Amino acid sequence: MFQNLQDRLEKAFDNLKGTGKITDINIASTIKEIRRALVEADVNYKIAKEFTSKIKEKAVGDNVLTSVSPGQQMVKIVNDELTKLMGSEAAPFDIEGKPAIVLMAGLQGSGKTTFSGKLAKFTKEQNKKKVLLVACDVYRPAAINQLHVLGEQIGVEVYSELDNNNPVKIAQNALKHAVDNNFNLVIVDTAGRLAVDEDMMQEISNIKIALNPNETLFVVDSMTGQDAVNTAKAFNDRINFDGVVLTKLDGDSRGGAALSIRYVVDKPIKFISTGEKLEKIDIFYPERMAQRILGMGDIVSFVERAQQQFDEKEAEKLQKKIRKNKFDFNDFHNQLNQLRKMGNIKDLIGMIPGAGKMLKDVEIDEKDFRKMEAIILSMTPLERSNPDVLDKSRKSRIAAGCGMKLADINRFVKEFNNMKLMLQKMSAMGMGGGGGKGIKARLPFNK
Repeated sequence: MFQNLQDRLEKAFDNLKGTGKITDINIASTIKEIRRALVEADVNYKIAKEFTSKIKEKAVGDNVLTSVSPGQQMVKIVNDELTKLMGSEAAPFDIEGKPAIVLMAGLQGSGKTTFSGKLAKFTKEQNKKKVLLVACDVYRPAAINQLHVLGEQIGVEVYSELDNNNPVKIAQNALKHAVDNNFNLVIVDTAGRLAVDEDMMQEISNIKIALNPNETLFVVDSMTGQDAVNTAKAFNDRINFDGVVLTKLDGDSRGGAALSIRYVVDKPIKFISTGEKLEKIDIFYPERMAQRILGMGDIVSFVERAQQQFDEKEAEKLQKKIRKNKFDFNDFHNQLNQLRKMGNIKDLIGMIPGAGKMLKDVEIDEKDFRKMEAIILSMTPLERSNPDVLDKSRKSRIAAGCGMKLADINRFVKEFNNMKLMLQKMSAMGMGGGGGKGIKARLPFNK
């Protein structure tokens, strides 16, 4: 995500290396490179030009501190302006009501149905809401089925009427059902089209009038770049939505939508979504996103994801096992699963300041995690609990069971033992040995 933009911005800042201060002369080439980077990221040229004009105005008028290089000063200015461009701070999300209603809008294929399931899971777990999902896409039976499957996965009821082709009536009936059964939150998934058309606009407008929702969210595929911004404007002109959801941010996104939508429609980005897994949803924080675009990491989001996945009591048990040198393959397997739940590994590394830049050319293959899992699952319960019992005969059997070579098993066991030793040293130094608690203890802002 934003890798090309990040690389181009770094190149722009290089123009200021070795200079004593920011001047009209040395800033010209930097500003030109920043503007070019934004345009290549599919940001509208008018927006890019206005954005870089603000940067130039600030940079030339700024007094550079003696302890800060011009390059560092420029990064700070660009970071501040990027944050403002995307909305300055996280936008409020109103889900208070009896019940509160969230209405989804957007084109077909934008990810509305999947995001509806993600939001239901998020609000159920984070806000302790009793959620009802409503299927109002009467044109695609597959969308209704998909919503029912998602609802079953997360333990949320789904309301649908297969014999009713009137989405407004379905929405009204669903609301009555929600009131009668004490639901706190109703999330309405609506139909999309391949392109903006009058029928779709009228339909979503009628549903909004009938429900008077707390929040109307426009869901947009971030990979569509500038087209996403144009579609957002068309929807906003018609239904005046409350906020934007950017989906598929784990794809080959150039970032134009994230950087332009707020400017064009003057509505906040409220959520971002990556991948198909239902836990891949995040509140949108402009400052954090700006820092990630500039390669400064996002350690706050990293820790928040970790704390969602790691249980404090389990982490304490794990630390005790590490201190007693009892860490085994079962524990390692559990840690692998929790790490994978946090998200794409390369994306997680990008949240750690400096790590993304150092490892940007390193291939981190998710298949490696599956190979490690295959090795562990090919072991007997005794072997998983007692790593020391592994001899050549047992390793040969494990290799045959997972379709690998004996050398692969030996390498895995060696790496496991090295990690086990490192965790013991960390535990002895009081740095924590695993799970969210260990991470939390090492960070200065979590005192």
